[in-house]
Amino acid sequence: MTKFLTVIFISLVFIWCSSSNDAIKALKANGFTEIETHGRAFFSCSEDDTFATKYTAKNKDGQMVKGAVCSGWLKGATIRYE
Repeated sequence: MTKFLTVIFISLVFIWCSSSNDAIKALKANGFTEIETHGRAFFSCSEDDTFATKYTAKNKDGQMVKGAVCSGWLKGATIRYE
């Protein structure tokens, strides 16, 4: 029973992760500035995504936007807007 709970816990940790570094890289590569990350973006990304990170930033037009950066192992990042 203990091994089962350990496996469940480790799985949940990986499912509910955020990656600020990957989110910042993706946003900078797409011309965003003044980037701030705000932890895990619950329910903002696909179940296929390992990482989901909330952000606020200025886009190329100078407008403040917010949303989530979704990414996973061996795949790129997707920038989503609220």
